[in-house]
Amino acid sequence: MKIVGMAMAIVLATGMPVLAQDAAAASSLNLASVGAGIVIIGAGLGIGRIGASAVESMARQPEVASSVQTAMIISAALIEGAAFFALIICIMSV
Repeated sequence: MKIVGMAMAIVLATGMPVLAQDAAAASSLNLASVGAGIVIIGAGLGIGRIGASAVESMARQPEVASSVQTAMIISAALIEGAAFFALIICIMSV
């Protein structure tokens, strides 16, 4: 969650100066691309950690596998939602 928060902060910090520039600025596309890349990397790392922790938990206690799987899917969906929202912000800032 810290990675997603940092990625969103970076995206928002780079998006505001882009909106203040004129339309001919070529650097806005570069900043949006960097922001989108950071968001995707952060979401991928977050979902990877969730998956690894869930598999480890299911291996230790197979009787709670269904509840761990449900929590994992909900957490992954929330991360994907935040990543999608940040990606839309990056695209709109171009």
